[in-house]
Amino acid sequence: MSDCLEGKLDVQFGNRRLLYEALTHSSYFHESPGHDIPCYERLEFLGDSILGFVIADELFRRFPLMNEGQLTELRAHLVRRETLAVVAKKLCLGSFLFMGRGEDLSGGRGRDSNLASALEAVIGAVYLDKGLDISRALVLRLLSDYVQNIGENSIPKDPKSELQEFVQAQGSDAPIYDLVTENGPPHDRHFTIEVNVNGESLGIGVGKRKLEAERGAARDALANLKR
Repeated sequence: MSDCLEGKLDVQFGNRRLLYEALTHSSYFHESPGHDIPCYERLEFLGDSILGFVIADELFRRFPLMNEGQLTELRAHLVRRETLAVVAKKLCLGSFLFMGRGEDLSGGRGRDSNLASALEAVIGAVYLDKGLDISRALVLRLLSDYVQNIGENSIPKDPKSELQEFVQAQGSDAPIYDLVTENGPPHDRHFTIEVNVNGESLGIGVGKRKLEAERGAARDALANLKR
């Protein structure tokens, strides 16, 4: 199984224990007391940082005329959960995960949050095993379609700004973002944000950062309003 995934990644691990750790969901770890490999949460934390750095560096070099705000929005677009989940599905990453029975039966192998987290963990594992150059090459290869399609005139619009313009054009008040839940360990926080307009809940978003969750809520609200 690991040979197949290594072939898809074009990376041969020297320490396969790192790869197994990157593929171990917390549900499997908790349901298998004899399993001595930890779940992927620490590698996910590392991989998230490597991913953000590589994409930021690539955008900085590729678009010398963009300002900080534009670069930040592009990076957020490229590393968001939805994008990473699509990339993970192309790798069939869900089929390689070690997962508890309950999580598996509830559709965990196809859940965007699990797929995005596992992909970040794999990136973290590659970084530890092969170093920055190879992990950078992997990130750019995995996200090449998205990076290549971005141009100076194709900057995705901030969903929060788009939602605000949309509702104000209809004469509504500005959107209000409320924190619903905040959970997870300090190194892996997850926020759930609800966006309300005129006292009505329009969308829900989840993310590792509040801004990411707010953007997700805005996207959800826009989809609901335009439906």
